[in-house]
Amino acid sequence: MSKFGVVVFPGSNCDQDMVYVLETIMGQEVVKLWHKDHDLQGCDFIVLPGGFSYGDYLRSGAIARFSPIMQEVVSFANKGGYVMGVCNGFQILAEAGLVPGALLHNDSRKFICKNVYIKAQTNNSLITSQIDTSAALKIPIAHGEGKYFASSDIIKSLNDNDQVLFRYCDEHGAITTEANPNGAIENIAGVCNINRNVFGMMPHPERAADGELSNTDGRVLFESILSLTLNQL
Repeated sequence: MSKFGVVVFPGSNCDQDMVYVLETIMGQEVVKLWHKDHDLQGCDFIVLPGGFSYGDYLRSGAIARFSPIMQEVVSFANKGGYVMGVCNGFQILAEAGLVPGALLHNDSRKFICKNVYIKAQTNNSLITSQIDTSAALKIPIAHGEGKYFASSDIIKSLNDNDQVLFRYCDEHGAITTEANPNGAIENIAGVCNINRNVFGMMPHPERAADGELSNTDGRVLFESILSLTLNQL
């Protein structure tokens, strides 16, 4: 069994969803880590959940990036520890420089909350190791600043180094402009760092992991994590 830490910031609203999936559905040990703490409590894997940390004032994730706990998260990640950020968590990772790129306002300038489809681009990461790369996964999004952007040099590096984890696609798996919900460059929905231990994604797999919701497409991400961490940690 692995020990997961879910960081709670003022304004986090998906923390309990993540705890529920990891603890109740996946059967793992989970602790909540308060943003003012400096102790990761011996966790093997850290999750930054979705929500509106600090009310998304200034810029999504820009204030949370300076929370005391993030000093420990950055140190943990720099030593090779596993960290995943979902939605607002992805924005915080980008603001902290733990993953490349930035998350900008959606092209529509509107908050978007709906099911979309994404397709894993690689099996060479902890969170995608068990995912069929030809499959279209139905996963919800809920964001106003989810448009992934990076310079052309960074995009080339991401592609060259196999760091793009997910791209938005249609229900048949075709990666098209029409399937892009927010204007993300190259339909990018998730990336990892160069060392492949920090993962960020805008869609919410924890909202698609319980049979009671009639959608379990997101569960395979957690199964991927556990298939390796149980053997490695």
